[in-house]
Amino acid sequence: MLQGKRIGLGITASHCTYDQILPVISELQENGATVVPVITHSVLTAATRFGTGEEWIARIEEATGEKVISTIVGAEPFGPSTPVDCMIIAPMTGNSISKFANAATDSPVLMAAKATLRNGSPVLLGISTNDALGLNGPNVMKLLNTKNVYFIPFGQDDPFKKPNSLISDFTLMVPAAAAALEHRQLQPLLIIHKQN
Repeated sequence: MLQGKRIGLGITASHCTYDQILPVISELQENGATVVPVITHSVLTAATRFGTGEEWIARIEEATGEKVISTIVGAEPFGPSTPVDCMIIAPMTGNSISKFANAATDSPVLMAAKATLRNGSPVLLGISTNDALGLNGPNVMKLLNTKNVYFIPFGQDDPFKKPNSLISDFTLMVPAAAAALEHRQLQPLLIIHKQN
């Protein structure tokens, strides 16, 4: 499906979802992709109950076999000199959604996404945000209508306790990436999460 493809994997600060992302890195590789990790500053520096930045960087580098790109300067070559076939951002927080929808490139992940769009290549978003159906709703809708931007199917993860929250089903990352490389959105876009 992804044989010979160079995939950028942008990771933003939705710390509670990192454990869901690591297994998918192996799945991308098993389907023939090289995975190049890019992180935001908050991933690099945050220490949470889910682990420290240093611990996650070590795990991401071990999983990908690649050094993490953690600077804007390091991500800029995704445009002219070392392009990727597809840039995946997963998890993508509401903060990064807002910035991306409004053309802000103040993180390595957003710079890599901008560079990928510049090349006419797809950017695939795996959202994880508590305000997608709140103040961030217009930004999600804007990105849904942006050329070469696609989404890993998403739905409400806890509609009663967190009614504005949406999260992608990260187990669909590989088929969503394959569809994005064909410049189409994997359907159905809206899913129902299984409740625990």
